[in-house]
Amino acid sequence: MESFALKRIAAVASHLTPTAPPPQQQQALSMEATASAAAASVFDHLEQAPEDPILGITVAYNKDPHPGKVNLGVGAYRTEEGKPLILNVVRRAEERLLADRSKNKEYLPITGLADFNKRSAMLILGSDSPAVVEKRLVTAQCLSGTGSLRVGAEFLARHYGVKLVFLPTPTWGNHFKVFMNAGLAVKTYRYYDNKTRGLDYEGMLEDIGAAPSGSVILLHACAHNPTGVDPTPQQWEGIRQAIRNRGHLPFFDSAYQGFASGSLDKDALAVRTFVADGGECFIAQSFAKNMGLYGERVGALSIVSKSSGVATRVESQLKLVIRPMYSNPPIHGASIVALVLGDGDLFSEWTVELKGMADRIISMRHKLYDALRARGTPGDWTHILKQIGMFSFTGLNKEQVQFMTREYRIYMTLDGRISMAGLSLKTVPLLADAIHAAVTGAKA
Repeated sequence: MESFALKRIAAVASHLTPTAPPPQQQQALSMEATASAAAASVFDHLEQAPEDPILGITVAYNKDPHPGKVNLGVGAYRTEEGKPLILNVVRRAEERLLADRSKNKEYLPITGLADFNKRSAMLILGSDSPAVVEKRLVTAQCLSGTGSLRVGAEFLARHYGVKLVFLPTPTWGNHFKVFMNAGLAVKTYRYYDNKTRGLDYEGMLEDIGAAPSGSVILLHACAHNPTGVDPTPQQWEGIRQAIRNRGHLPFFDSAYQGFASGSLDKDALAVRTFVADGGECFIAQSFAKNMGLYGERVGALSIVSKSSGVATRVESQLKLVIRPMYSNPPIHGASIVALVLGDGDLFSEWTVELKGMADRIISMRHKLYDALRARGTPGDWTHILKQIGMFSFTGLNKEQVQFMTREYRIYMTLDGRISMAGLSLKTVPLLADAIHAAVTGAKA
């Protein structure tokens, strides 16, 4: 009886226990499960993002096998041979840093290298600036100009009452994303006049006057990107009055000090005009262009306050913004800048090299203008001479730009902006030919 019961239990158990599939079937099931898991990514819903409108130009340029191609899209200085330039003063500074065995690679403080911060602020404001003398200033080393803007935007989003930023039309494309990603609303004010290819001064003042009181007004300190159109000293004074009368907060983006005119002081005039009146402002600095430290990502954010007591509290809150972002900035590039700015011989050499870069860009403007006149290209091209800095807003439209890229292999932004720093004596004739053909409708 017991034996019969055990047999019945064994029989039932055999029906309940799954039978293992054959080895070949097991392998197929395993491959199917693996394929299913690979296909079921939690990011399957993502769409392919477009290339950055500026950096994407370099991607297209690099893919083009044509030997005569020219890249005038990205804002980086090139030599007459079309090569990236490392300043001699930067090499000398690096050699001295390498030879100094007391240097280490320890973490910097949250706000960065103190000597760099002090000297950066003095460079843009002047050593005798009332903000420096009265200690109404706090400066934090940040990740170049973009990082300085982003930290400033985050600080404003947390601590400033008016969450509205006005940008010039046009402006550097990344400005919109920097401020919007910080949670700030963005609007625009008139800046460039397409008819005159100059400053729309009256329109600018009108829009600043109509902006809600206390708005943040972003200003290009010099060498406006992308137009190359800057206000005169007298116009800057009118802009200052309009901003202060409405209680707005100016936020300067200074990416080209000394690189625009060749003079560090002249290119800092707008910032110093505002700081001299005792009011508050934000200043984002970059050493990418004027010291050629593009990849080192060296910049600074300075906040000018009403008093030293306010500046101290601002610094304490600025640290709380930076700490969860990137903890602290890198040391190498800032050490180079601090050494160059703090050593008399290196500083003098830098100003000579800086003026040399600025003068070469200015000479390219004259060469291009002369080449267009020699070809009898229709239109008034004097704006190329009047504009300043790395870029020129040519006035060419999207279709003309696409024609130049297709027929002449000249790569530039679709709004007609070209980097004058990317031109050379060899490439000016090609560019002039392309512009002439684009304007007249001639075939390449």
